Amino acid sequence: MRPAGFQAGKTYPVILEIHGGPQLNYGYAMFHEMQWFAANGYAIVYTNPRGGKSYGQTFVNAVRHHYGEQDAADVINGLDAALERFDFLDKNRVAVTGGSYGGFMTNWLIGHTNRFFAAVSQRSISNWISFYGCSDIGPLFVESQLVESAKENLTRLWEMSPLKYAQRVTTPLLLLHSENDLRCPIEQAEQFYTWLRSQGKETQLVRIPNASHGLSRNGKPSLRIKRLEAIFDYIDEHLPNE
Repeated sequence: MRPAGFQAGKTYPVILEIHGGPQLNYGYAMFHEMQWFAANGYAIVYTNPRGGKSYGQTFVNAVRHHYGEQDAADVINGLDAALERFDFLDKNRVAVTGGSYGGFMTNWLIGHTNRFFAAVSQRSISNWISFYGCSDIGPLFVESQLVESAKENLTRLWEMSPLKYAQRVTTPLLLLHSENDLRCPIEQAEQFYTWLRSQGKETQLVRIPNASHGLSRNGKPSLRIKRLEAIFDYIDEHLPNE
């Protein structure tokens, strides 16, 4: 997506958006979050990686028991393809954000690459083991998507948890989380934040009161505006000079 006021010959900073689910997909529809970023001078790259809908059940099932593998590769390969194809995208100024599963993927990526100048992880997941016990869909999701049996596969769940790789993180990270989120409880953000802070990493945690997992879609208008401002402000504050 091109930024508002696009001028040929100029390059623009990029925000990589990662959808939730993962069994969702981006399509040809208005998405206010992307419009907000574009209106403020950013180009947007978004992908439909394996695990999402719209390409058949085999495509959906490709990441089952393998979160952080083919899906992460698809996101990065999609970004690289866009950077190669569109010369107005500044490959040296790319930030990343996503919510829910997209927040998991944001946390995962910054533990495996340092290519982003900033990251904003929204309503995210950092630890699949505690997610099993705290989320309103914990056992159902974990044992249908990640492993056959949680109690017999704790090591595997930990291997798929971004928290395991937190010591590798060098990207400035904002964790944005609703306090009343039952789907991805705020303890997920608290764990990641606490570990990063304990290691002297650059990170912030913004707790949003009186809001749920659906804040971006059905939250109070005032909180939805503050959410967008928090995401944009953090990315913009860390934007490198051209």
